[in-house]
Amino acid sequence: MRLIDMNIGEAAQASGVSSKMIRYYEQIGLVPPAHRTASNYRVYGEDEVHRLRFVRRARSLGFSLEETEQLLKLWADKDRTSAEVKKLALAHIAELEEKIAGMQAMVETLRELSDCCHGDDRPSCPILADLSDGKVAAEPPPATRRMAGRN
Repeated sequence: MRLIDMNIGEAAQASGVSSKMIRYYEQIGLVPPAHRTASNYRVYGEDEVHRLRFVRRARSLGFSLEETEQLLKLWADKDRTSAEVKKLALAHIAELEEKIAGMQAMVETLRELSDCCHGDDRPSCPILADLSDGKVAAEPPPATRRMAGRN
């Protein structure tokens, strides 16, 4: 027996997951399809809302859909070991640290390019020149770094 029946809007409000995302999560199998009323409306109970909150929290920590699915399976598995969960969390931390390092490199590159730009009425701009050279690198080319001190 279900203690509380909610429509999708109420479940969205209770879980913090939008109605659109609830439908998407059902479609991809991340959450089971909702029960349906005789008139084919979706109906959610406390268990479904709890699961949606779990998904929302995992996603807010940057876990991918696949990782979230793994976490849901571990959460449901009463024979799991915490070592399995920790392994997944540590792998995610490593991914986040790699992304942060990449973003820090981008910030440094943009800072160096901005330092090279006079920011005046002249049309020449080292930022645009760097973007137009087609290089895909985390650091600006050596010539740009040398120019950084010549504002």
